[in-house]
Amino acid sequence: VISACGKGAQWEKALEIFDELQQRGLEPDIITYSALISACEKGGQWEKALDIFDELQHRGLEPTIITYSALISACEKGGQWEKALDIFDELQQRG
Repeated sequence: VISACGKGAQWEKALEIFDELQQRGLEPDIITYSALISACEKGGQWEKALDIFDELQHRGLEPTIITYSALISACEKGGQWEKALDIFDELQQRG
């Protein structure tokens, strides 16, 4: 559902659904976080995407190449090319 919201440029709705899932006691996995970052990317919300990325790492989840790709794209679309390069460098260091 979060992915569908992202494809429809409904990033705010994706965040609502994400919050609702957590309120119901469901733990989001890396796929859910990646879909949420992607929804933010499509909505031009690069700062929110970074916040979500920080949150998933704080929860001990391991970002995937899909997660990094969505985050880099969000930064690029937000005109944050230096941040996008920093994230790319982090990805390369992780192997």
